[in-house]
Amino acid sequence: MRRFAKLFTSAAVGLVALTALSAQAQESWPEKQITIIVPWAPGGSTDILARAVASYMAQTFGKPVIVENKPGASGNIGSNYVAKSAADGHTLLMGSMSTHAMNPAMMSSMPFDGVKSFAPIALVGYVTNTMVVHPSVPAKNVKEFIAYVKANPGKIAYATAGNGSTNHLSAALFQKATGIDMLHVPYKGGQPAVTDTVAGHTQLLFSAGTQTLSHVKAGKLNLLAVTESKRSPLLPNVPTVGETVPGYELAVWYGAFGPAGMPPKVVARLNTEINRILALPEVREKMAGIGVEVVQSTPDQFANVLKADAEKYAKVIRELDIKAE
Repeated sequence: MRRFAKLFTSAAVGLVALTALSAQAQESWPEKQITIIVPWAPGGSTDILARAVASYMAQTFGKPVIVENKPGASGNIGSNYVAKSAADGHTLLMGSMSTHAMNPAMMSSMPFDGVKSFAPIALVGYVTNTMVVHPSVPAKNVKEFIAYVKANPGKIAYATAGNGSTNHLSAALFQKATGIDMLHVPYKGGQPAVTDTVAGHTQLLFSAGTQTLSHVKAGKLNLLAVTESKRSPLLPNVPTVGETVPGYELAVWYGAFGPAGMPPKVVARLNTEINRILALPEVREKMAGIGVEVVQSTPDQFANVLKADAEKYAKVIRELDIKAE
């Protein structure tokens, strides 16, 4: 009994020591450079958002904060890199709805679980997702567009960044909700899809305002609606698709993640700092300029959004039988 008591006491002391060391490590975080992984090529809205956050984080934490682009496999390469990284708060991800809520439902083989493999830190923003048509389409609103397509079967082709992209999901949902028949033309990325719609080779495109609004201002595309459940504060006079097609809604969000198992205190510190940065007028103005509405959230609120959308889009994607390329 004495030997057991002695062993138990030693184990307890050891556990207390480990807990103290863990707490000390959390208090001293960050201990080195922080890397924010963007799982897409440079220049997109996610990349711009990550770099804006990184510059302010470096000032606050007193350590270098760099953004590293790891594109490929519809965002899976960069996301998997973070999922497999040490959960110490020094490797983060600026991910999106597509990498965490859509890819797992569309790909037969995934290197990570979109929900369980990550620690949600903060929901950071929604990209304004637009419905635009080439000016040759004689429709000034969603109702007129639906009527035109029904009266002219086979004449409308919609462009996407590829099978399984948010462009594809937006259009497939619209097609199912309205009962219209359109031709899907998938491209190898968002930019060629925009280019061919501007050129009139395709007539319809659902895409982020970051890619479409400059062409709308130039008169090369006509903006019919946005796909979110509510009108965008950035485009208050533009109706939602749902105002004409009840129940239609697709909101594309961006969020900051770390690997699963990150210390709660580190998650909390990152959440507080990211929310502070997103509240800065210059950051809000910059992101509004590229069609991104920044938001504030707690880690738990973001976790709820992630889980709900993963379940929602898994069901929708199965029903529509959408497969990634």
